[in-house]
Amino acid sequence: MVAMHTKEENRDYLQQITEALREQKTDKIKSILQEMHPAEIAHLLESLPSDQREILWPLMPVEAEGEVLLHLNDNVRAAFIEKMEPEDLVAATEDLDEDDLADLFPEMPRDVVQELLLSMEQQDRDRLKAVLYYPEDTAGGLMDLDTVTVRADITLDVVLRYLRRRGEIPPSTNNLFVVDRDGKYLGLLPLTALLTHDPAATVHEVMEYDENAIPADMPAREVANLFQHRDLITAPIVSEDNRLLGRITIDDVVDVIRDEAEHSLMSMAGLDEETDMFAPVITSAKHRAVWLGVNLLTALLASWVIGIFQGTIQQFVALAILMPIVASMGGIAGSQTLTLVIRGIALGQISASNARRLFIKELWVGVWNGLIWAMVLAAIAGIWFNNFNLSLLIATAIVINLIVAAIAGATVPLLLRRFGIDPALAGSVVLTTITDVMGFFAFLGLASLFLV
Repeated sequence: MVAMHTKEENRDYLQQITEALREQKTDKIKSILQEMHPAEIAHLLESLPSDQREILWPLMPVEAEGEVLLHLNDNVRAAFIEKMEPEDLVAATEDLDEDDLADLFPEMPRDVVQELLLSMEQQDRDRLKAVLYYPEDTAGGLMDLDTVTVRADITLDVVLRYLRRRGEIPPSTNNLFVVDRDGKYLGLLPLTALLTHDPAATVHEVMEYDENAIPADMPAREVANLFQHRDLITAPIVSEDNRLLGRITIDDVVDVIRDEAEHSLMSMAGLDEETDMFAPVITSAKHRAVWLGVNLLTALLASWVIGIFQGTIQQFVALAILMPIVASMGGIAGSQTLTLVIRGIALGQISASNARRLFIKELWVGVWNGLIWAMVLAAIAGIWFNNFNLSLLIATAIVINLIVAAIAGATVPLLLRRFGIDPALAGSVVLTTITDVMGFFAFLGLASLFLV
């Protein structure tokens, strides 16, 4: 079994592989890859340009190809699958578990899928269909079919003998699942109870009657929250009629948490978490062009507001100097509230019952911060330009914009979610537009009324 390495060690491997590729030392590359876990090889491939990936792929251990494909992000994996010969793809993936194959099937050629299905036994095909039935972002799509089940009416001694005959148990197993004759879920038999109780006791006597099995259609995000709140290692997945389908393990949940974090981070820039860092220039440019176009429209809107007050700005050059401060302060304040609310939505902490209280709290935060920084900026503007009216003007504009920022930051993500739009993707653009437009309008509008 290949040991996992630290981030520093993987960085060293990347440096060594890059140098070996440059010097064309294939034996050294093979030796390094032999020492690496498939997940680390996948990370290494994602860190290399596409031409170096193509050189590296034939040099990796054949037995690791399927696992490497599994750990690659969607775009990089699709590129490899497209270039692989059908027989090579079958050989690489035929030994993967059914739940892992289910992750790869949507991207694989139809003839390869058919060949893999024909090579399976009927029981394995049925298990694979059970996973494919559910969307990948649900508990059913995440579940591992490799479970150990026991009946409630047998003794612990029988269970122990069964496990010895079986020879091994699935990784991350801390409980056995208790089912009835029809396969319906009854509860858990912790391994600690199995090992510490009298072997003559029945499973029924020592099992835990767990009524909180996870429905197969539960969203993956909610599954992750459940694992976090209950400190779970594994959990059973059941169908609508309470039939045991499989289990979810903590390693699957870690992947969900990582994907959610990447999604939130990348979405704020209009990018996908599966974006290939070394994708072709044209492909990357196309993906980013849409987001740049949206931002251009919002910037033009803000510029149009400035243009309305062009005459006022020409008369008072100080307005052009101070104007970005008002918009920037509103943008930062709004982003703080927006981030807090998006996080609350992701963790399931915000609902109709507490949204109003959160809105009022953030509104008061905006009021107090507005008053505090209004006085600071008024003093700075007064000393800088020696103009009391200008100081009063920017103070008022700051208060208005920070209040607007608080309102927008609290309501925009909730409204976007209600309309089925990802707040992490669109929230920052909408918020920036609101704070820029309102900041410029308040500052320049007040200037045109009281300074001209």
